[in-house]
Parts: sequence; C-alpha cells; structure tokens
Amino acid sequence: MKDIFKQLIVDSQKRAFGPIVERDYEIPTETKKIVSLIGVRRSGKTWLLYRVIEKLRKSVAAENIVYINFEDDRLYPIMLGDLDALVQAYYELYPQKRDEKVYFFLDEVQTIEGWEKFVRRLYDTLNIQLFVTGSSSKLLAGEIATALRGRTIMYEIFPFSFKEYLRYRKIDVDFYGSESLSYIKNAFDVYLVEGGFAEIFDKTDDIKRRILKDYLDLIVYRDIVDRYRIKNHALLKYLIKYLFVNMGTLVSFSKLYNDYKSIGYRLSKETLLEYVGYLQEAYAIFTVPIFRNSVKEEQRNPKKVYAVDNGFKLLFDASLSPDYSKLYENLAFLHLRRHTPEVYYFKGKQEVDLYASMDKEVLANVSFRIDRPETLKREVDALMEGMTWFGLKRSLLITADREETIEKEGRVIEVKPMWKWLLSGEWA
Repeated sequence: MKDIFKQLIVDSQKRAFGPIVERDYEIPTETKKIVSLIGVRRSGKTWLLYRVIEKLRKSVAAENIVYINFEDDRLYPIMLGDLDALVQAYYELYPQKRDEKVYFFLDEVQTIEGWEKFVRRLYDTLNIQLFVTGSSSKLLAGEIATALRGRTIMYEIFPFSFKEYLRYRKIDVDFYGSESLSYIKNAFDVYLVEGGFAEIFDKTDDIKRRILKDYLDLIVYRDIVDRYRIKNHALLKYLIKYLFVNMGTLVSFSKLYNDYKSIGYRLSKETLLEYVGYLQEAYAIFTVPIFRNSVKEEQRNPKKVYAVDNGFKLLFDASLSPDYSKLYENLAFLHLRRHTPEVYYFKGKQEVDLYASMDKEVLANVSFRIDRPETLKREVDALMEGMTWFGLKRSLLITADREETIEKEGRVIEVKPMWKWLLSGEWA
C-alpha cells in the first residue's frame, strides 16, 4: 500500500489540471480548521479541490501538496489501518518536509469506515492543512459534527448555479444589452430543463440522459444500496421516480405508505422514511417543512420535496413538454438552499411556496405564468397573507418574463423573471 501511495503522490504533484471554470465558492487555503466539502456526487467537489491546489501552487512548492482520491481502484480494498501508510509514504519521499507545512487533499474519504479517526490524528499531531470531500451529508451530520468536534469548517457544494453556467458558456451578464439578453434567455431555457451537472454540458440529448442515469445509479447503488445493505431495490427505485416527478409538491409520507401498500409493496412506514432519509443524506433530494414555531407542528404537516438538480426530472418525464411550473419552483428552492439550509413553505388560509431567513427574510411564490387575472390574484393574496404573518413589507413573485412592482396596503410585491432573480444578487 505504501508504494501505491508514493505513486499517487508523485503523479498528483506532476499533474496539470488544465482550465477550471471559476465557481462561486471561496474555499480558504489557510485556516486552523479542517476544510470539508460535501454534496451530491459529480457536483464539482473534486474540481474545487483542483482549483485550491492550483491557487496554492503559486506560492507553495508542489512537493508540499498531496492529493489522493480514495475511489481510485488501485487503493481497493483500503481500510482504516492502511491510512498511516499515506503519511509514511509522503515523509519517506520528502523527509525534509517534516518541519514544513504540508497540504493534504483527501477526496471521497468517506468511503473508508472510521476515516475521521485518521484525519483527527493528523490534525492534532502534524503540521498539515487538511481538505476532505464526501458525497453524503452523513459526513457532516454523523461523522464530522461528532468525531471532529469543532475542528472543521464545512462547505456544501451543489451542481452549477445559473450564474456559474453562464460563466462556463462565456456569456456576459448585461441586463441592458439586447444581444446579451438574448444569449442569457436562451441559456436559461436550456439550464432550466437540463440542470447544472457540468459533465452533460455540450453533449447530445442521448448522452446527457445516459450521464444523468449513471449519476443516479451511483447515488442509489454506491451511496445508498451498498452503504445500507438495502434489498428492496424495486421500492427504492419507485420512490425515487415518484419524488423526482413530483418535485415542488407537498408529500404526506403516511399517505404514500398507504398507497404503496395498496399496490402490493411489502414495507413498513419506518422503512419508507428511512429510504427518504438515505436519499437526503446522499443529497439527491431535500424535504422542506412548513414554517411553524413548534417542531411538533412542523412534523405533523406534509413536507415539500425538491431535487438537487432539475436535470434528474428528465429521466422520468413521460411528457414531451417539460413541467415548467415544477422546474421553476425547484430552481427557486435550490437558489435559496445554496445560501441556507433553513428553507420552509408557509401555509395559512393559502400557501406560499418558499420562506427563508438569511441576512434578510425572503418570502416568495413561484408561478411560471401569471397571465390570467385569477392566477395573479391568488399569488398576490397568498403573499399578502404571508407578509402579514411574518411582519414583512416586501415579498417576491417569481415568474417567467413579467417584471413589475405591486403595491398594496403598504406592502410591496416585486414581480421578477426567474432568470433575472438568479443573477441579480438581490433577494427582493
């Protein structure tokens, strides 16, 4: 194992990573904490590590930087007891570096059971700046938060945002230039349906679907089935299809349990909830509760379900025409979720799609079309009720292409096109 590590260390130090699209994450190179990047598979965590490495190489000798991908087949089957060979291999290659600061990048480290013990020992005993990545939120909730006990700062990594997607396309953001606007709107139409996984950009429709299916299979079989030894594959696949097709929809898991039983699935309600939890841990889906001041009240109400990327809906859409209303709402949720995990929906007499509290409170409804007067009235009435409940003066109505300001009873509703809201940097 030591010789394999030596080969991987030297290869990574000689590697040129090539052009890397700048992402909207500020990952520190110097901190007293372990830097943890977590998120769904193929969201760009590894490329963010490459970006940090390239930045470091401008001021740090290449020999002081170590990158290891623990999903490299040459390391299989690696165990916790093998990890010390990595440190031994490095200092045998560079014994003079024991008195210098070294940077270790440990990619997909969660594949090794007990990995956190090794990372904690390095952090506590050696002059090593550590960067770790993993594709499961359990890396945060279960392992990092407890085993590393305050030693880490964590960044959640998502597939490309619309702003990052335009950067990849080399499209300038200019709200006033007609040529720029035409490129932005054309790109948005593609991004809305196909999502932000970078590997599918510039591929044919058939290849895009195949890549997305491979991603989903990785999430299902590597992060869920293998990890939790799930035997009921059919139920899990059926559940995944249901949740992706119904993104942005209220889901009662008690009702879903009864529906599954009625069509012949043998399961308990606890099993169903466990499967949903596994999908959340793998960052495939998110469940959003109603906003209430009581946790018990939150739990009693149905949850809204969203997907980590709009592209996954492509795999299950039977219709030739995309369901724009669900795609719009899912995109709006992801825009908020990138900035805070505290996202809710509100329901009084009427429902408001999204509420989040960050540097300021955001209350938003999402409606693809508001051409009909009754549709506009419904959306405005719901937002007015929500603003009254939260004590807010402003809210958002996100739509396809309409832009205006509605003032009513001393409150303001900003009507904005989705593409512009995603790029504006303003919450209202």
